Parts: sequence; structure tokens; C-alpha cells
Amino acid sequence: MAEKPTRALRADAARNRAKLLDVAYRVFAEQGLSVPIDEIARQAGVGAGTVYRHFPTKQALYQAIAEARFNSLIERAERLLDSEDPGAAFFGYFSSLVDEGGADKGLAEALAGLGIELEQLVPGAEQRFKDVLGRLLTRAQQSGAVRPDVTVMDVKALLVGCHAMDRQQDESDAARRIVAVIRDGLSWRVP
Repeated sequence: MAEKPTRALRADAARNRAKLLDVAYRVFAEQGLSVPIDEIARQAGVGAGTVYRHFPTKQALYQAIAEARFNSLIERAERLLDSEDPGAAFFGYFSSLVDEGGADKGLAEALAGLGIELEQLVPGAEQRFKDVLGRLLTRAQQSGAVRPDVTVMDVKALLVGCHAMDRQQDESDAARRIVAVIRDGLSWRVP
């Protein structure tokens, strides 16, 4: 059976969809995944019906955002794979993920698996993310910048832990201090 061709959105519908995605991303980042659709609609200046026309469920809305977000994170990591300083590339990427997770509760919750099963929402995204993170880690290890016994799951656990810590701290520089401690702990030093 042939698939129905998808119709292109009218210009105003395309603008509404883009605006909804922008607002939803910001609201999920600020408030986490539990925010009601009505709040997203209100902040976007549209009715809830408009949201549901574009995204029949909250999960469909978050799926569109998560897919774009994880594709962006993966693409950014892939660009770092050719870095002349693999250690700086790895630690810089890790630090940026900590910073972004502090500002984006939705991202932090997705990485931690809180309230959402990322694999069901965006199939393959988590594995692609872990693969590219693993490649960055391996390059950093091969350059001598990171201990050889660290695994990609260790790095992901540290990342999730930083996001959890960030939610508990009121200090603006707490995340930077913790990242510095993690960097010292992951760094390879010959005795």
C-alpha cells in the first residue's frame, strides 16, 4: 500500500508550528517535562487546539523537540572528532553538556531518563549520542588526556550526576567547581 504524500504546511501554519517548537523548547527547558500543554499554548499566544493540530500529544511535541535537540548535540560532538586536541575537545564538550543541562531541565531529565523513555521517544538517539561521546572519550584516552579505565557509561553517569547536583545547588559556580573536580578525576597522570 502506497503512503499518502504529506501536504506542505501553509505559511501561517508553518510559522505557528515553528513558534510552538521554540516556545515549547524554552518552557520545557525552564520548567521540565511536566509542564501542561495549555501553558505552552498560552505562552505561544495560541489556543490549545492549535498545539494539538500540530502535535496530537504532549509526547509528539516533546519528540519533535528532543529529536532536533539530540541531533544538534550529536552533530556538535561529531565536529569535535577532528580536533587537534582530543582532551580539550572531550572536556569542553562535557562541560558544555553540564552547562546546557543546568539551563535545560528537559534535556537533563531526558538524559537521566526521568519521566520519559528517550529510546521510545526518539529511537536510536541515545545510542547515537553514546556512540559519539564514546568516540570523543576514546580519542581523549588515546591522546593520554583521560584515564584508560573510564567508560562512556561512566561519563554519562557523571553528566547525569552533575545535572542532579545542579538542581540542588543555589550557587552559580557550583557546576564549574564540580566539572573541575571531575576533570581532575578523569585525567590521566602517570605516577
